[in-house]
Amino acid sequence: MNRASQRTELLRLGFVDLDRAQEHLTALGPVGVDLLAYLGRTADPDAALHALARLADAVEDREELLAAVADDEGTAMRLLCVLGASAALADHLVTHPFQWRELTDPDLGSTRPAAWAVRASLLEAVADKPDLEAVNALRVEYRRLLLRLAARDLTHHLGVDDAAAELSDLAAGTLDAALAVARTRLGEDAERARLAVIAMGKCGGHELNYVSDVDVIFVHEGDERVAARLAAQMMQVCSDHTAEGTIWPVDANLRPEGKAGPLSRTLASHQGYYERWAEPWEFQALLKARPVAGDLELGRDFVDMVGPMVWSAADREGFVEAARAMRRRVLDHIPAREADRQLKLGAGGLRDVEFAVQLLQLVHGRADESIRPPTTLSALARLIEGGYVGREDGEALHRAYAFLRTLEHRIQLHRLQRTHVVPADEASLRRLGRSLGFLKESEKRLDETWQDHRREVSRLHQKIFYRPLLTAVARIGADEVRLSSEAAGARLAALGYADPQAALRNLEALTSGVSRTAAIQRTLLPAMLQWFAEAPDPDGGLFGFRRISEALGRTPWYLSTLRDEGEVAERLAHLLATSRYCTDLLEREPAGVRLLGGDLAPLTSAALIEEMNATGRRQEGFEKGVRAVRAVRRRELLRIAASDVLGLIDVADVGFALTRLTDATLEATLEGAIETTLRARGLDEAPTRMAIIAMGRYGGFELSYGSDADVLFVHEPVEGADAHAASTFARIVAEEVRRVLGAPGPDPALVVDADLRPEGRQGPLVRTLEAYAAYYAKWSHVWEAQALLRADAVVGDPGVRERFTALIDPLRYPAGGLTDDDVLEVRRIKGRVDKERLPRGADPNLHLKLGRGGLADIEWTIQLLQLRYGAEVPGLRTSQTLAALSAAAEAGLVSHDDAETLGTSWRMATRVRNAILLARGKPGDQFPRAAQERRSVAAILGYQTDEADRLLDDYLRVTRHARAVVDRVFWE
Repeated sequence: MNRASQRTELLRLGFVDLDRAQEHLTALGPVGVDLLAYLGRTADPDAALHALARLADAVEDREELLAAVADDEGTAMRLLCVLGASAALADHLVTHPFQWRELTDPDLGSTRPAAWAVRASLLEAVADKPDLEAVNALRVEYRRLLLRLAARDLTHHLGVDDAAAELSDLAAGTLDAALAVARTRLGEDAERARLAVIAMGKCGGHELNYVSDVDVIFVHEGDERVAARLAAQMMQVCSDHTAEGTIWPVDANLRPEGKAGPLSRTLASHQGYYERWAEPWEFQALLKARPVAGDLELGRDFVDMVGPMVWSAADREGFVEAARAMRRRVLDHIPAREADRQLKLGAGGLRDVEFAVQLLQLVHGRADESIRPPTTLSALARLIEGGYVGREDGEALHRAYAFLRTLEHRIQLHRLQRTHVVPADEASLRRLGRSLGFLKESEKRLDETWQDHRREVSRLHQKIFYRPLLTAVARIGADEVRLSSEAAGARLAALGYADPQAALRNLEALTSGVSRTAAIQRTLLPAMLQWFAEAPDPDGGLFGFRRISEALGRTPWYLSTLRDEGEVAERLAHLLATSRYCTDLLEREPAGVRLLGGDLAPLTSAALIEEMNATGRRQEGFEKGVRAVRAVRRRELLRIAASDVLGLIDVADVGFALTRLTDATLEATLEGAIETTLRARGLDEAPTRMAIIAMGRYGGFELSYGSDADVLFVHEPVEGADAHAASTFARIVAEEVRRVLGAPGPDPALVVDADLRPEGRQGPLVRTLEAYAAYYAKWSHVWEAQALLRADAVVGDPGVRERFTALIDPLRYPAGGLTDDDVLEVRRIKGRVDKERLPRGADPNLHLKLGRGGLADIEWTIQLLQLRYGAEVPGLRTSQTLAALSAAAEAGLVSHDDAETLGTSWRMATRVRNAILLARGKPGDQFPRAAQERRSVAAILGYQTDEADRLLDDYLRVTRHARAVVDRVFWE
């Protein structure tokens, strides 16, 4: 073959560096050309040829090596496939060239070595050797055995479960050999303790990777110190770096108390811990516990002891939360840059399969011992046989898992490094694709196959968990998995449903029958059930979904929208299972579901006023017009609340959005009330101009969902109008506004509260500008000036609003600030509020409004600064708490650190207060006590549902710091 023809052949076979390949072929002589066909079937022909050339230079008898690969196809393929797939094993062979003969064994591909033989070989390697020589010998022998396994795996189509089991046996033997070295190090002291090594995780489950931490637990009898020293030395033997490299780390962090606990415990100590203190996830981890080294009888005693606890774990309180937390910890450890290429931990990855199989085992294995195998694929096969997973689905999941594990093995085999990330570079993808048999278009076919399996795993994860629940309640095809009602109830309970029987009744109502609606529901519900289960109140989510579906099930767009637009369905599920407030709004107007498919950003004030005015004017009569305005308000309340629950909006933006919505509602209603009163009284024009002044939290742009609208009504008679007629007109209008917005109806009422007016309920509902001026001039007290700090003239006649603001500014921002007596009066009133307004039995540390470091503490502190310095610091002249706090810090009235502390506490208390109403549908000022409510509040605030205690700790810490600032700044 001439040089040009040879280059063409090299390209066809998959070589990239043609010049170097031809150099190596020339150096190898005629044998090199004879090997080309074999090289073309390797993962990386260039690497295989280069490594063969290096090995030929390193062996004692070059001709023997070349003759062996030339004369025996089996030897050639085993050696070249290893050299092409694993740079690490190629380097090992060059360092220990005599081991190439291991691959000439004709029985290598057909015979799996017995576990006892592997163990004996490793023990023999370290026997009667000095310490360092034994440690190095263990590494050399380990890689010799690994070399044989890799050759069988790459060349003889070894099943991934067989490869993983063999790797686990190899690890077990290595641990035993390392323990032998450790006993030699301790000498006679080693006899004072019996030590058993319990494999956990993949090693325990007989499904180890090529490179992985080996998770273990130690059990001993005898001297605890000796046992701990033996364990520590054994771990060191495996993980130390020597001239022969390292093997893998031994990880004992799954032991009781983790790193904080003793390295080894007695059987009795383990039993006491697991019976009294263990978390549910620890029993899930023990599902794969297996004695592998040391005193195997003691190890079996340990497994027998924990077994009954493992299979009762699903009955334990907090099992669901612990299972979710375990899965979430896995996801949280994925670096963002790796998320899309994570083979093990990402969506549709290995852990999804393993987690699904383990949870099904723990739920149903309590009553069915046949499904308890610790190995994932064996357990999956038993779940199929037992009818817990459909045969077709189970086989598809098996194929996907086997492919993903094989791909993981090939990735790790290259450098013998622990990694689960699919590389992104072309050369690596090409090598991996070829190692899996994709010799043409290697990168493309690898990526397509991987993505197909990822999607299949994600789909089956939902289907296997949730679709059998539907077959338990719906009369559908016999080929589906059919759980008994008891098994379905057990699965629902394990998924977090508090009332499984009620959930089954809801599922039956949604899915029974042969209608198109029932068929679509059966398609939707596996995903919906999973989303419900991931939220704080799965039962409430499912029941709310049933109610809405019954209202809209025959509406053409409803089910098709949920089926075809995944974001709408997921958002709906999250809202229904998290927020009773959102559920209530959706049940009042199910068509609000459509809103979830669009932009949930709150509308601007101008857009709201335009829509409400136009909507109200199109109706016949004032009452119908206001109902239309309230319907728009209900829709916008849902938009804001959904944004809040879904984490799309900040707490300050919530206050602004609710305030703008209230402004628009009052503006449209005031306009309609004026026109109606004009008609009723036979007038052509109003005798007075009216404005509504926002007060309290409404004036401060800090409304909550359940807040009343605190207001003052003010009017100014037009020139020449009769004063009495003007006042009567204004009073009728104000009363109408309050009546129609507060009236019961299908839409949430807006209570318009005017009790902050001069003289309170005893005073007139509406006053003129002159009357307000006269009152404030004669009777105003410091507390009224304080209340006016939040006055914001926003609705009604612009001129009246402007003149009212000019009237009150000198009162709330007094020139020269407050007198000492006024400051004392503010503090005296605050003291009375703290003492008298806190509800009986309320915890002062947990009351959001009046508690220590709560809303009142912070707002009174800022308001005192506004009263004292508002005249000279323009930034303080605002009705908004956080804006005033920021201005105080800029003016040096409080330090920036103190301002940050107060702002953080105010935001958190406000968020919790909003979340309470969203969660339970009713307002509340006390930090939630009930577990269910606290979980919902935690979820709305961005915590995980099992982190309610962390939320409480954070709240107490934040408010404690805020109270210290209040003591310094307000009370001095």
